[in-house]
Amino acid sequence: MDFKVQNDIDRAFYNKDFTPVKKLLSAVRESLISGSKIDAAEFNLSDIINFDNKQTFVYITLFQEGQNPIRWGSCRSTLSETINRDIEKIRQYKTFKKFDLKNPDKCRILFEYIYETTPADINNIKTADFNPERFEPGITGIKIVLNGKPVIYMPSDAWVNSQMDRKSALNAILRKTYIKDLTNSISERIRILKKTPHQAYIVKSRAFVTYHEDILPLYRGNILYQYSPDEIIKQAMAGADWILEHQMPDGKYLYYYDAKEDNYVDHEHPTRPLDNLYYNDLRHCGGIVCLIRAYQLTKDKKYLEGAKRGIEFSIKLTAEHEWEGETAGYIHYNSKGKLGGTGMILVAIMKYRVETGDKSYDEYIKKYVRHILSRVYKTGELMGYYIHPGVQKGQPLVDMSDEERRKTFSFYYPGEALLGLALFANYFEDDDLLRQKVIDKAKIALDWIVDERPKIYADLFTALPSDAWLMQAIEEWASNPEFRKENYINFVLGDAATMMSKTYKRDDSPYIDYEGSYYYNYGDHFYPDGSRSEGLIGAYYLAKKLGMKDKAQEILEVCRKTALSQMILFNNDKNNYAHKNPEKSKGTIRFKATRQWIRVDSIQHVACFYFRLYFAEKNIEAK
Repeated sequence: MDFKVQNDIDRAFYNKDFTPVKKLLSAVRESLISGSKIDAAEFNLSDIINFDNKQTFVYITLFQEGQNPIRWGSCRSTLSETINRDIEKIRQYKTFKKFDLKNPDKCRILFEYIYETTPADINNIKTADFNPERFEPGITGIKIVLNGKPVIYMPSDAWVNSQMDRKSALNAILRKTYIKDLTNSISERIRILKKTPHQAYIVKSRAFVTYHEDILPLYRGNILYQYSPDEIIKQAMAGADWILEHQMPDGKYLYYYDAKEDNYVDHEHPTRPLDNLYYNDLRHCGGIVCLIRAYQLTKDKKYLEGAKRGIEFSIKLTAEHEWEGETAGYIHYNSKGKLGGTGMILVAIMKYRVETGDKSYDEYIKKYVRHILSRVYKTGELMGYYIHPGVQKGQPLVDMSDEERRKTFSFYYPGEALLGLALFANYFEDDDLLRQKVIDKAKIALDWIVDERPKIYADLFTALPSDAWLMQAIEEWASNPEFRKENYINFVLGDAATMMSKTYKRDDSPYIDYEGSYYYNYGDHFYPDGSRSEGLIGAYYLAKKLGMKDKAQEILEVCRKTALSQMILFNNDKNNYAHKNPEKSKGTIRFKATRQWIRVDSIQHVACFYFRLYFAEKNIEAK
């Protein structure tokens, strides 16, 4: 497969003049209202739709806030017959009259047609190899012909139904066949299909959706972006505004939102009761940091006020113990005392203190610092938990075996804690004795984590580096010349180099929105990942701090590409047509390309990366 040729074809398509499609969809709207017939020949569509009555299924879908979508797809002898059949069937839906077709701002129309069909073996349809039988959510669909009847999972179904896996696609198909009545098990349904005579195909489509009086060409059910500093900061600010807007009276942020279902049920904790939904203290602190970043850009104090309310929520979770004759404090939440929980509130409060000069939390800051220092093992290892219900019956983990330390290992918590310590050492000038303890302990901890951890926990490392917090911590520590050690610098720049090597380039995948996104193994479904990108932009700032201009520029160029890949995660009024409550989802940043799940950290990581990248583009200094 020549990816460059495929990408050039796709890019050329999106540069076409789509005025004929706009006129067609205007006529489709009128036909849906009146019931009149359409003559597709009037719209000169041949340059856009190469109709083939053996493969060009056309689907029309209506979307409107508060209504379940209604759609129909067909393939008839001509394009006109096909479109008119869709309109006829849609008008027969019981809920059709609830759609305000006369108001294009309320009722949006999706028009999608198949332009390529490839025979496939159901056993060969996979998601991790670039081949003609690959299922790529939002780009390819699956057609199954069973007992002579075709059932199609259209590419846009992944976007509309918030799905991104082959199993869900096949189940959506099988739910429209008799196989659904044989078992409730999805895996068993697929096994029955494999044993039943059928034909399978991979299909590709083109799609358009109405937008006010205009239309938008879609890619993966979404719109395509061009990178610019103005666009990323617009998305970052929208994300911060959404976090602030949905902050609760007790200081919590809205933790989770499913835009497809318009509910708050976390996919990782689906059985939690609605009056006691899961919440995470570390991700909460990420929300605080995001608001502080928004303040750094705008100087609007509403963001500091939201951050302060978030801090007030966290400090109420503080539990205490004694360390070296003084009081230490840690965050105790969800029956756990995580190193990262204390590290993140320290990061958040220190950033707040730097911006405001507010010293009212200083005693908490010092308690959190003492607790983190107490978790530095004699070797330098930072232990991931102080309280864990599954270890030592939930008692404080003062003495731990090698097995217990491995069981409670975290890649992220030590980096979060070390970033908090770095901010304390660099900006807290009111306790020189404690600052010196921090500096001394941090050297031991950093040496261990950079030099020894990769040997001791080698089996836990992945091909794609994930320790972005540690990268940011070392960047912050490097403000102190004592910490500009070769092994620390090499860790950050080495992980950055690996991250950059494991991003899709312009023409090494068949999908034009893969550029700049990460992968573990080449061929993986792409990872538009804000959290790793925070580490990458940290590497840029470190290189800049060290006077490594060429290296900084190299990293910055890749950061622009990774930012481009993450722009498709943004929800706005152009692409949220399939959401039950489009007004509520507007301004959010999703987990994945076709998943409609939003969590406070899915916003925070991308937004904070964008803020720092924007500051780099504009040469704005922000701690």
